Amino acid sequence: QVQLVESGGGLVQPGGSLRLSCAASGSMFSINSMAWYRQAPGNQRELVADITSGGSTNYADSVKGRFTISRDNAKNTVYLQMNSLKPEDTAVYYCKAATTRVGVLSSVYYFWGQGTQVTVSS
Repeated sequence: QVQLVESGGGLVQPGGSLRLSCAASGSMFSINSMAWYRQAPGNQRELVADITSGGSTNYADSVKGRFTISRDNAKNTVYLQMNSLKPEDTAVYYCKAATTRVGVLSSVYYFWGQGTQVTVSS
């Protein structure tokens, strides 16, 4: 399977910045799109940003202009640069990888990271 290792969360003041990283490993799978989700207390888990293997990106309206998703395909690592953080950005952030088994294109598998806490103080 695929293991996703996240890092970079922490406590910051409003207006501060953090960069989250998520490294994927697993030779039996080919990583396709990767994404960042977040889940705040009392809320559903929501998509923050995603990025395809070709580098195409999409963002939630709430983070456009402040967050940037990027990836290093050689390292199977996805990043989320978060600037101008707001208290409402406080959540557990999860990375997600959409994968296929090497040589098998008909089955898609999804793997989640363990989550990393981002807290923006007020």
